[in-house]
Amino acid sequence: MRHDLHIVGEMNENFNVPEVLLLGGREIKELLSMGEALKAVEQSFRLQTNGKTIMPPKLYLDLPQYQGDFRAMPAYVDGAAGVKWVSVYPDNWRQSLPSIVATIILCDPSTGYPLAIMDATYITNIRTGAAGGVAVKYLARKDSTIIGFVGAGVQAKTQLLAIIEVLPQIKEVKVFDLDRDISQKYVDEMTAKLGINIHPVETIQDATEADIIVATTPSRKPVVRKQYIKPGTHINAIGADAKGKQELEADLLRSGKIIVDDIEQASHSGEINVPLSGGIIKIEDIYGTLGEVVASAKKGREDNEEITIFDSTGLAIEDVVCAKIVYEKAKKRGVSTFEFL
Repeated sequence: MRHDLHIVGEMNENFNVPEVLLLGGREIKELLSMGEALKAVEQSFRLQTNGKTIMPPKLYLDLPQYQGDFRAMPAYVDGAAGVKWVSVYPDNWRQSLPSIVATIILCDPSTGYPLAIMDATYITNIRTGAAGGVAVKYLARKDSTIIGFVGAGVQAKTQLLAIIEVLPQIKEVKVFDLDRDISQKYVDEMTAKLGINIHPVETIQDATEADIIVATTPSRKPVVRKQYIKPGTHINAIGADAKGKQELEADLLRSGKIIVDDIEQASHSGEINVPLSGGIIKIEDIYGTLGEVVASAKKGREDNEEITIFDSTGLAIEDVVCAKIVYEKAKKRGVSTFEFL
C-alpha cells in the first residue's frame, strides 16, 4: 500500500525523490537474526573505539507523572545516520503492552533524506542482547557452562539467545524472577526454543551460583550481592539504563573489572551511576569500554579468577547498524513504501 505524506512548504515536481521504506515489527523479525546483530554490534564497538562513529549523549524526557520516560538517541556509524525515539514504561505489562516501545528513522547521511521509518522495539531487544553476547565473548571464561538470570523479562530472552551463539557449550540456565509465573513462562518458552536445561530457582543467590550472571531488572537498589559471587564470574548488568537505577552492590563493583559500553552514558545512567555519584567508586575505577576490548586496545579477561562486569546502557550506534541491515535486506526483498514528498 502506498501513502502520500506531504511536508508543509513548496512542492517541486522535479525532485528526484526516492521511496521511503515503512517497516513493522513483524517484517523486522524476519529480516534481522541474532547472528547478524552480534556481528554488527561487535563491529559498531570497534568503529566507536577507532573514532569512526558520531554519537551525541542520549537525551531524556522524564514523565514521572506517567511513571515512564522517552529517550532520543541519534548516531552516525558505518555509512548510515539515524535516530531512535524510545519509551520505557516498566508498568506497561499491566496493560499487556511491552515496557519498551521504539521507532527508528534511518537516513542517507549524504543527502539527509530518510531511507526508512521502522518499528524499533525488536531491534532494541535484539541489539541489547547482542551487546551482552559480545561482552560474554570477550570477558567470560571460555569454559563457562552455567548462566544465572536475575529477571525473566524480554531482555533475558535475547541475552540468552546471544550468549548461546557465542558459547554453544552452555548446559544449564537458572532463572529467578519475583513473579514465579513469569519465571515458569520463560523456562517453558526458552526450553522449547533451545532444548537445554533451563529451570526456575527460588532465590537470587541460587541464580548467581553460575559462571555467567545476567541481571535485567529495573531495580533502584542492589539485588546482586558481592557475597554471592564466586571468583571467575562474569556479570552482564543490563537493567540500569537511567539515573538512580542499580542492580549490583557497590562492593561488588569495587571488587571486579568494570567494562562499560560508553563511559559518559554509563556515568549518568548505567550501573555505575549511583555509586559514582555517591563517591563510592571513581571514574578511575572503570577499566575501560567494551569497544576498547573488542578493538584490542585493552585486554579483556586476563585470568580465570577475575570477576568481570559489563555495564550496558544501550548505544545508538547499535540501533543504527542493525537498522541498516534491516533496510538493506528489505530493499532487496521489496516491502511497503510511502512517498515522503
